[in-house]
Amino acid sequence: MADKPKRDVDEDLVRQLAKLLDETGLTEIEYGRDGWHIRVSGGSHQFAPLPPAPAASVGTVPIPDTVDEIDLTNAVTSPMVGVVFTSSDPGAPPFIKVGDQVTEGQTLLLIEAMKVFNPITATRAGKVTQILISNASPVEYGEPLLILE
Repeated sequence: MADKPKRDVDEDLVRQLAKLLDETGLTEIEYGRDGWHIRVSGGSHQFAPLPPAPAASVGTVPIPDTVDEIDLTNAVTSPMVGVVFTSSDPGAPPFIKVGDQVTEGQTLLLIEAMKVFNPITATRAGKVTQILISNASPVEYGEPLLILE
């Protein structure tokens, strides 16, 4: 079996991609051609202000204007980058809603990453006091998803 040829890192390309990240406000960018690719990620873990909860949303509470106004001590955070889903199917009820008591190991949400649905489970029992995301929204690694008291 032949070894893959080693590629020298194109530092100018990395700098250009990093500059593009800064200019566009993206947190990650990937580029590739001819059988290779490179991914550049920003090192910032700042969270953008969350959108207001939809008026007709059941089981949510008003979300403060910024994450800074929320006590994140008991936050369940995203273990990956992906798209969050609050139920198993579009017409199905959500896994959880504000006020629910959950048990350790109970599925709270799903995060779809690379066409795989990953269950996000409770690491401990508690009461859901806030849901900080909306269905089908993109999430970043470490982003707070909900508060479990």
